[in-house]
Amino acid sequence: MTVDRSRDTLTPKARPADPIVARAFAGVLSRFHTLGLDSREFSALRRRHLAGPAGDVAAPEACGCDPLRAEEHGELVELLLAHRADRSRETRWLAFTIATACLGDNHLWQDMGLNGREELSGLLRWHFTALYERNVHNMKWKKFFYKELCRQAQVTLCKAPSCRVCTDYAACFGPE
Repeated sequence: MTVDRSRDTLTPKARPADPIVARAFAGVLSRFHTLGLDSREFSALRRRHLAGPAGDVAAPEACGCDPLRAEEHGELVELLLAHRADRSRETRWLAFTIATACLGDNHLWQDMGLNGREELSGLLRWHFTALYERNVHNMKWKKFFYKELCRQAQVTLCKAPSCRVCTDYAACFGPE
């Protein structure tokens, strides 16, 4: 949030739309056709970030996954929201977007339609700073999120469920 100091009062100004954020929303919708947001929030996101053909997507009612994965999606959303840097709608939308992309089979940044891990790390650093800072060993993000969920549940052996089919499994689950 920027602050207008031209008057003696503080007036919040809306940040301009971030093209990386918009690409993440569009990328996840193109692959999963949902974010798990209710229709009101989905419509607001669409108006803010998805003008044009991508904005014509109908709002789904649920996370779009089987019931077992729906619980997982909810836990990922809660993890992200517990570590958000601000209470903005955009950060909330990103929590749902990232959680949905975690259910994919590719690297998280790929399932989000981003150009690389650096873009994903930038989004996490800006919108989920405390969680970003917890990743002191620079783990791959999907692996890190699932390890955090396992740590919260006090489970000692844990891995991201869709990673076993990835061709980069050895690189992600090798030594940090």
